[in-house]
Amino acid sequence: MRKYILMAACAVACLTHQAVAAPQSDSFLQHAVDAPTRTDKFKARDAARHPVQELAFFGVRPRSTVVEIWPGGGYWTQILAPALYAHGTYYAAFGGPDGDKDEAHFAMSPAFRQMLDQHPEIYGRVKPTVFGAHHPELAPPGSADFVLTFRNLHNWMAAGDAPKLLAAIHRALKPGGVLGIEEHRGNTRTPQDPQAESGYVRQDYATALIEKAGFKLVGSSEVDANPRDTADWPKGVWTLPPVLAMGQVDRAKYQAIGEADNFVLKFRKIGG
Repeated sequence: MRKYILMAACAVACLTHQAVAAPQSDSFLQHAVDAPTRTDKFKARDAARHPVQELAFFGVRPRSTVVEIWPGGGYWTQILAPALYAHGTYYAAFGGPDGDKDEAHFAMSPAFRQMLDQHPEIYGRVKPTVFGAHHPELAPPGSADFVLTFRNLHNWMAAGDAPKLLAAIHRALKPGGVLGIEEHRGNTRTPQDPQAESGYVRQDYATALIEKAGFKLVGSSEVDANPRDTADWPKGVWTLPPVLAMGQVDRAKYQAIGEADNFVLKFRKIGG
């Protein structure tokens, strides 16, 4: 009897240890999120974007090779670059300035370059690259553990480039590598606009599109869900914060709704 009591006690102790230790495994992400060098306007969005939880869901680790597509102003760069600085690799894949309207919009800006140059101790190992319909090689083939894209799928759909760009992502990933997608969730009661002019994409539509490109859905997260977003606003998703495209019209209403309802999906590359 004493033997079984000791075994049970050990099992409880082990479980307790795991429960305590698990959050610490993502401490490198929390440390990056808490860095004083992050921009205040980005920090203000953490409550809506949940960066630690989302990157942990994708499975990013300190030694990962991560490609972020179209970093924009650098919200995720300010987290991923320091998190991966010591042991990992971070590619920032910007839009090509010679691409279509959306792609060119996401070319590296002078402000982004200035950010990199001002803090080489954090951003000195960032690997800038170019990605788009005319620049499909976002990283060396088979080199990336993760390719992450945040709220960009609707842009690719608008340009008609989604299949081509997803194929390029597939090439860049290692066998079994992860494609992480965050996107504004469209209403399942309405047909999907193939060009996603409202900025919203149905989750089932996105899943089918991505799996057709050689990926398998392996997980989904509701970390960025917002049930107040009905996905039917006058100026599409840009009606809501942070853009607030209606200006002062019903501004308080849209601020109260908050940022869009977003799905977060994790896909694994199938094949070599």
